[in-house]
Amino acid sequence: MAVAYSITGWGWILIPLTYGFIARVASGPRFSPLGLLATKVITPRLTSINHRILPGPPKRFAQGIGAIFSIVATVLFLIDFTVASRIVTAALAGPALLEAALGFCVGCKMFSGLMRLGVIPESVCVECSDISARLRTQSIAKNSQ
Repeated sequence: MAVAYSITGWGWILIPLTYGFIARVASGPRFSPLGLLATKVITPRLTSINHRILPGPPKRFAQGIGAIFSIVATVLFLIDFTVASRIVTAALAGPALLEAALGFCVGCKMFSGLMRLGVIPESVCVECSDISARLRTQSIAKNSQ
């Protein structure tokens, strides 16, 4: 959607884009149609891909960054700064494409870096700070399939 808006300038695309990010920050994919499509329909059918289960806080952090970008783009569009709105949305599309194509979550990497710097306390995501716990969890999940 971000790429479509950046290319076409159709402002209505920003409504579901922004809603999706806000819904995923608030409740994970539960109230996001795109989140549900990705987690319940598309991902389970991609059997050739090794799916990594990531802890919730880094993903929510990444979705929060997406929400900020999409809200800013929507406000810029509404006050008729359409070029600026399209630029902000194009900047949002880059990390989204990295996540979709390569499984590389830019926001998750930022979250990890902020944890290492002590900006985000370990208590926010104990699983993130303890790599051995994460590996055990992934191993258990893999063996139960």
